Amino acid sequence: MSRVLVPMAVLEGESVPLGLMNLLGTMDVTVLGYHLLPEQTPPDQARLQYEDRANEALEDVAEEFRQAGGDADYRLVFTHDRQQTISRVADEIGAPAYAILGATGEVDRLLVSIGGLVGTDVVLDFVEELIGDRDIGVTLFLAVGEDGEAVARDRLDTAASELQATGIDVKTHLADQGAPFDALIDAVANHDAIVMGEQAPTLRSVLFGDESQRIAAESVGPVLVVRRQRVEDQMGETS
Repeated sequence: MSRVLVPMAVLEGESVPLGLMNLLGTMDVTVLGYHLLPEQTPPDQARLQYEDRANEALEDVAEEFRQAGGDADYRLVFTHDRQQTISRVADEIGAPAYAILGATGEVDRLLVSIGGLVGTDVVLDFVEELIGDRDIGVTLFLAVGEDGEAVARDRLDTAASELQATGIDVKTHLADQGAPFDALIDAVANHDAIVMGEQAPTLRSVLFGDESQRIAAESVGPVLVVRRQRVEDQMGETS
């Protein structure tokens, strides 16, 4: 099974909803308990103060993930940079995706956005493994890009056919007006979680934050971010 990284602000009272735990029951999980430190605070100082309490909480969460179906472990990190830590740990454990927490009940339908840095086949492979033999439907979302509506429609229909061949109930949503971000948020209604590929950095992401984080905040639900394949992975090397 693939392994998904699940970051949580362990000392801030953040929790993983049961619906997300059950959704990830087809995956192995590493719970990344992190605590953001002020710039001048040494990590060792925080570790001495909080380590025992944080590890106890993380073990409880990992056990709940095990009961949901997969293997689960955890790591505790005191850091000054959340996103950098997520990327580093995901690389270390070979996680193809990480979760952004959000509220959800049982997951009956996923909104799956294709496009961006991550190839459609990579996203679809992840979705197939995630769903397994469960009765979870998918809506494939794609915004019309520079190649035009006809190319986007063909790409969307091809992706839908691939998932349908595995027995998954698939609908499609082609966004041909407005900003892709706004169109994706508008499409969230009647979906329980979002799957999307990692996005390229933009001026907007520098100013307002990573797009997947903003989508999670706007939609309120959980987002699973499929990571782009690193050059080392493509070459079959280890970092």
